[in-house]
Amino acid sequence: MFENFHGNSDVAHTLAGMIDAERIHQTILLSGPAGIGKATLARRFGAALLGDVFHPAAPQIEQDDLASEANLALISEREKLPADKRADDPFMLASHPDFLTFPPDGPLRQISIQQIRLLRERASFRPLKGQWRVFLIDQIDRANEQAANALLKTLEEPPPYLILIMTAENPYDLLPTIRSRAISFPFKRLTTDEMRQFLKDRKLPDAERRIRLSNGCPGAAVSLDLESYDKRRESMIRLLEAGAGRGEFAEWARHAESISMRKTEKLEDYLDVLYLLLEDLLLVHQGRPSAELLNPDLEVKLRTLSQWTSFHWIRNAVVKIDEIVELLRRNIQKSIALDALVMDLRAAIRQN
Repeated sequence: MFENFHGNSDVAHTLAGMIDAERIHQTILLSGPAGIGKATLARRFGAALLGDVFHPAAPQIEQDDLASEANLALISEREKLPADKRADDPFMLASHPDFLTFPPDGPLRQISIQQIRLLRERASFRPLKGQWRVFLIDQIDRANEQAANALLKTLEEPPPYLILIMTAENPYDLLPTIRSRAISFPFKRLTTDEMRQFLKDRKLPDAERRIRLSNGCPGAAVSLDLESYDKRRESMIRLLEAGAGRGEFAEWARHAESISMRKTEKLEDYLDVLYLLLEDLLLVHQGRPSAELLNPDLEVKLRTLSQWTSFHWIRNAVVKIDEIVELLRRNIQKSIALDALVMDLRAAIRQN
């Protein structure tokens, strides 16, 4: 039923079974890592439910894919708008009249109260074509407190024709009252064989490298820009070396200046690379072979770095990065956050 959907067949079969049995739960929560296929399956489920048969040549509902070139450009343009302009025109995609997508909006990538108010308004409209209307709130875990509370009214008393699908990376970031009103489906990372088949079908270059770096998430494998990744990786290796006390802080500061000039790159892009490098560094500390590394071409640098660091230093680095991730929604500045991280890591080296 869900053509060209890879992995998590148990979830796909359960949703297909709901349609076959004509017993559709009105509130569905799909959870798992970014790029695992949550929104993709939600669109395929909606297409099957609404009778819009999926076809690879961009059917109506598939035009709501946030990873499409047109939608990426739209998201980028909206980030430049002042907050009041975004509030006056809440972000919604509706390529199909009965399938609406409410994605995160603005530079902080949040689901706003204005979007939820728009959702509640549109929920009062009956289906144009069939029995159902399907609303997708993509990344509901990015809803601010006002938006999350406003959503509860719709969840408590949904119209009989409304199917509400939500996606989240971590369901426990949601209000318990939201979780309790939804049937939840956790997504698992794809196996290496599933990823190979997916990349074979997509005919993407550098398949093995994409498999290593995407960590079982097909969407991440597709969107990975290896040239940009390598540039960020070089910067983050320099950060780890500076944090390990190899050289003066001024050396890192000169390098950090070039990072701050890359206005289009977000702090979270660099933090994602840091997590991968620290995972490799931990594997090196454990004496694992280079074939198991996510970045095997950096083995020499990682082994040198391992001589300057310890398990406790790596653990401290992960904790500090986790703290920065929590601040991302407060519009923390990229250069300040990375400089502070280097200083924290240098302090940890001195304590050891």
